[in-house]
Amino acid sequence: MNRIYCCFPGGKHKALTLSYDDGRTQDRRLVDIFNRNGIKGTFHLNSGLFDRGDRVLPEEISTLYAGHEVACHTVTHPTIARCPLPEVAQEVLADRKFLEKQTGYPVRGLSYPNGSVTRDIEKLLPSLGIRYSRVVGSSDSFALPENPYRWQATCHHNHRLLELGEQFLDLYKKQYLYLMYVWGHSYEFDDKDNWDLMEEFCAMMGGKADIWYCTNIEFMDCMDDFAHLQFAADNSFVFNPNARDCWIAVNDGMIVCVPAGKTVTL
Repeated sequence: MNRIYCCFPGGKHKALTLSYDDGRTQDRRLVDIFNRNGIKGTFHLNSGLFDRGDRVLPEEISTLYAGHEVACHTVTHPTIARCPLPEVAQEVLADRKFLEKQTGYPVRGLSYPNGSVTRDIEKLLPSLGIRYSRVVGSSDSFALPENPYRWQATCHHNHRLLELGEQFLDLYKKQYLYLMYVWGHSYEFDDKDNWDLMEEFCAMMGGKADIWYCTNIEFMDCMDDFAHLQFAADNSFVFNPNARDCWIAVNDGMIVCVPAGKTVTL
């Protein structure tokens, strides 16, 4: 029987994604760094705080974050573990509705404001159209998330960023899938005067043939698509019911693209 491994798009076994909160004006500089190096990120915005003067403007969301992902961070950034669940639901849904009007696509990601979450909130999110949510802290790991509603990043950008980046680049065993996930707030680069850190990281990480550069939701969709593939009992063929192509490795590492809506003999 064929041995099948899930792959990232293009048959790659490593993925890089970044995640930044609050939609501060420093996002403009950060997005420019990402774009120059082919890096993709997710930006979590509070739709009720745009009038503070230190935030990006609603009318620039669709252009500034083009090619990246816009995701929820609630409307007003409350510590939601202390809030009634109906209030949490309104904070998330209202944020989604506003951001979707700006982006023109379903907004399905979230990062918990102040890192605040409870088990009840976690259970609530799928019914609100949220597919994943990021917690705070650093795992120092390149493992895939076991629970997408308590998704912990590999590191904050002020925590061993270049060291972990070098470790990630050195990974070569293709029997595993690896994910490096970096998070933070763009204003922190001004606070610590260390924009050179992100410049160096993105220059080091960009343009690598074995890395898939993705947003948070693109990563999650890839994993979901693989889970929906329909294999023959003996793995001799596979049907892809998804709207996107999927990639698998067969036996000794032969990379196979399974086109959307097609059956492929293996």
